[in-house]
Amino acid sequence: MFLTLLTGLLTGLSLIVAIGAQNAFVLRQGLAREHVGVVVAICAFADLALILAGVAGFGAVVRDHPAALTVFKWLGAAYLVWFGVRSLLAARHPQGLRASTPAHRTSVVTTTLTLTFLNPHVYLDTVLMLGNVANQHGSQGRWWFAAGASLGSVLWFTALGYGARLLSDVIRRPRTWQLIDVLIGMTMLVIAVLLVTG
Repeated sequence: MFLTLLTGLLTGLSLIVAIGAQNAFVLRQGLAREHVGVVVAICAFADLALILAGVAGFGAVVRDHPAALTVFKWLGAAYLVWFGVRSLLAARHPQGLRASTPAHRTSVVTTTLTLTFLNPHVYLDTVLMLGNVANQHGSQGRWWFAAGASLGSVLWFTALGYGARLLSDVIRRPRTWQLIDVLIGMTMLVIAVLLVTG
């Protein structure tokens, strides 16, 4: 069972560690020290729910309804473009780490949920792929695999959100935040293009 748990952990990490819109947002909130606990909790619990859904067999629903994924693709791409443009506009008037106005909790929660659930890849990777791999481990082993993948999500988002604080003293300068906003904006726009064309 330990080997199955470890396999789930490593497989889950391999899917979520890649640079993406959600990870970029978690990192930004961690650097800004704004609502980090809420963002980390939403991302981790969302992954947990999606992993369990995949293991329970909901991957077949995702596979059989490609139209729903198409809707998520276009909504997600539109949101990513909006978020990317907003980040690029913010880079025109850079502020230091503590100089900017804190984001409202509702806005942060909405953005986190949108970046999580309007991404069709989360359904393909987390629900369909992880669900299929988990179910290859048998009726009991699949839940150990799911536990490992869920643990990977919790560890990753916690490390990303709270680990970013270690860099906060280095990035107090407005010029650094300008670079971060440009990188996040460009990342969001590239992901939006890849989402539509992929």
